[in-house]
Amino acid sequence: MAETFIQLIGWVGTLLIVLAYFLNSHKKIGSANLYYQLLNLIGAICLGINVLYLQAWPSLVLQIIWAMIAISVLVKKPRQE
Repeated sequence: MAETFIQLIGWVGTLLIVLAYFLNSHKKIGSANLYYQLLNLIGAICLGINVLYLQAWPSLVLQIIWAMIAISVLVKKPRQE
């Protein structure tokens, strides 16, 4: 049961990051947009949980960096559309 939940979290994270990329690529939201950064942050956290469970260390490092980038933008930049 726990493994299924971890896999679900991983898929949710993947979908959130892909959704953020899709919306940005189609100019629906900008990269400084609050929602874009939140989608990336939550997606990175979800994927991070999944790869931590799987002990996929390179992927875990990527998700940590991805989350840190989103956090730095959320903290430092004014929110824009």
